[in-house]
Amino acid sequence: MNDRHTVRRKGWLLAAGSSVVLALGIAACGNDASDAGSAADGGSDEVALSGEIAGAGASSQEAAKEAWIAGFQELHPDVTVSYDPVGSGGGREQFIAGATQFGGTDAALEGQELRDAKERCAPGELIQIPVYISPIAVVYNLPDVERLQLSPATLARIFNQEITNWNDPAIAKDNPGVELPDLSITPVNRSDESGTTENFTDYLAKAAPDVWTHEVDGNWPVPGGEAAQGTSGVIQAVAAGEGTIGYADASQAGDLGVALVKVGDEYVGPTPEAAAAILDNSEEVAPDASIFAYELDRETEAQGTYPIVLVSYEIACTAYDDEAQADIVREFLRYVISPEGQEAAAQNAGSAPISQALRRQIEPVVDAIGAG
Repeated sequence: MNDRHTVRRKGWLLAAGSSVVLALGIAACGNDASDAGSAADGGSDEVALSGEIAGAGASSQEAAKEAWIAGFQELHPDVTVSYDPVGSGGGREQFIAGATQFGGTDAALEGQELRDAKERCAPGELIQIPVYISPIAVVYNLPDVERLQLSPATLARIFNQEITNWNDPAIAKDNPGVELPDLSITPVNRSDESGTTENFTDYLAKAAPDVWTHEVDGNWPVPGGEAAQGTSGVIQAVAAGEGTIGYADASQAGDLGVALVKVGDEYVGPTPEAAAAILDNSEEVAPDASIFAYELDRETEAQGTYPIVLVSYEIACTAYDDEAQADIVREFLRYVISPEGQEAAAQNAGSAPISQALRRQIEPVVDAIGAG
């Protein structure tokens, strides 16, 4: 099973000594943090920035990226930052090809992609840092059903197309007293390679292994149903047809119904607080000092925890040929991980801010960005 995308808490609470080792290991590749201020204040007023950088990747980050770009460009009016939400797979491809200066991905790099990304960043180092924590909502279109509860097995059977009608006994068992319509279910999945898909299928595989036996992957494994491009495409498809159900970053659920998922003996909704709670039981699986990756405990029964969560990463290099671009990438990522940047994302996208402990770990990695 492919677990490349997920997350753990012990890495977030490493001793200060680990941060020192990390800083020493990569500081030679970039500029001294004292030259450019700290991520704690959202970037430096001392650095005069001008020029442009481009990124592409996870559509789940779209709402957060809008807030980050707006806030950063307000601080630096001579800078232009663009981001194309083509999906995690497309973002990784463009970054590896050198078409963008940074990328967004809901699935941590691994295997050949990881090797190719490291080669792209040589002689500098590849950076992969968690910047966005968000629940994945199970969205549905049933106007007369205000509250929908689904156990992991029922949810897996719906998306596996084993349960095909909304008044199926399994759904009724999860929703006692609710009048369910005699209506066909239309599951909607992503048509593009997606980190959201990979996180969602990882949840199904771990929480309902007897039902969901497909390989965890960024490409949807079940033929049939309805497919849509990107997060916005899934939302539009679910909104367009009664009886539909899909999965998407919770920040973009809009007016659609959002299902509660059974965790232990309770049903939990995709709030930022419940999403952040899963990290208490999660563990770091990072391969290098400048590369962060995590594995989420999808099978948790901890109260108030929502297990269908994605941790989205920013990927960049510690060294760029263009000094102006290097400065912009460094300062932009400093803003993204700053308390101000994380609060902007929370307000605009409903995400859970990263912890101060994690911020202290990843600041040295961002500070190392400079000209090659």
